[in-house]
Amino acid sequence: MDRYIEFVTNHWLLFIALLVVTFLLLQELFESALRKFEMISPILVVAKMNNEDPVIIDVREANEFKTGHIEGAINKPLSNIDKEIEKLSKYKHKPIIVVCQTGTRSTTACKKLTSAGFDKVSSMIGGMQAWEESKYPITKSK
Repeated sequence: MDRYIEFVTNHWLLFIALLVVTFLLLQELFESALRKFEMISPILVVAKMNNEDPVIIDVREANEFKTGHIEGAINKPLSNIDKEIEKLSKYKHKPIIVVCQTGTRSTTACKKLTSAGFDKVSSMIGGMQAWEESKYPITKSK
């Protein structure tokens, strides 16, 4: 035990770094275990589109949506998602895929949808950025 204490006192920066990394790993582990929605890659989105006819909700702002989106996507900006949940309630039991630009806003929207009682909610990893990098088609609005 004395050797551990000696190590910590001599290498306190390494020990703090170890604690931070351990905390972040545990936080990610617990968050993924408690998450009520699925994180899926763009290729799995395509597979779901071909097999399950999901509702695709794009939570980017309208100007971002117009520059390019997945065909058939519904634009419901994250800033208005709380107001729009009532209108989306007709899709409560259908598969829903939430998309944003990089995958950050979609996870927030997925949390709100699952807490509102939506069953089959998924977030696309990497968002439209990953979709476009995979060379999948986009539709531009006028």
